[in-house]
Amino acid sequence: MTGLRDRFRALHESGTFLLPNPWDAGSARLLESLGFPALATTSSGLAAGLGKLDQQVTRDELVAHVAAVTAAVRIPLNVDAERCFADTPAGIAETVDLLADAGAAGISIEDYDPAADRVETLEAGAERVAAAAQACARLGIVLTARAENYLYSHEDLDDTIARLNAYRAAGADVVYAPGLRNPADIGRLVQSVPAPVNVLALPGTPTVAELSELGVRRISTGGALTWAAYGGLRDAARELLESGTTTFRSRGLTGDEIEQAFGARS
Repeated sequence: MTGLRDRFRALHESGTFLLPNPWDAGSARLLESLGFPALATTSSGLAAGLGKLDQQVTRDELVAHVAAVTAAVRIPLNVDAERCFADTPAGIAETVDLLADAGAAGISIEDYDPAADRVETLEAGAERVAAAAQACARLGIVLTARAENYLYSHEDLDDTIARLNAYRAAGADVVYAPGLRNPADIGRLVQSVPAPVNVLALPGTPTVAELSELGVRRISTGGALTWAAYGGLRDAARELLESGTTTFRSRGLTGDEIEQAFGARS
């Protein structure tokens, strides 16, 4: 496990890497077979796989999911731990320990509180990051701190930068402001916060090459791959239901691809 965590940390030292988000063990194996260096869970994708909406998954369900995915792949896994399912430093540390035992190489913590339906104050967010950072440091886990402003209609770049600087000072290894799209804003964030920056690939976000030029270290997909897969399922099912044809088979994985992703390993 130490080796995977060291590998994940090393990815953040230079350059730009892609961190796609599978929603189950099978999608994780498929992404690994395509050559990605690391993966990350997605809270919305996991929830969908359980027949739920985002932010309705329990900690036990997340831990079981992480254990299943890490057992299926040989590359590092970062975990979307939402608020770490706790309101106290001790509770946050307990969540980190459980996810570490399940095989996590990295963990993210966010500053949105769904119970209160608000983004926490900077001070409260920094205290929570500090608790998570202390726990992650014991275990060699990479901690990503998320500022959720842009996902909840509070598009204040100054506040977002202030938060991420505070979270970095509290011990975060990586910073992340999901929802940020404008190249100038992303560039300013990269220049203003002395930490590796993760960007969420969204419609309107610069290309991977452009993000790399801006100095972004890590690019993730959130629930996008999940919804693309579910969209493909919807389209195939509608074709079957409405026309009775199965042309969707031509868009599926080939036998060789199935064997490469899911076959027995030496």
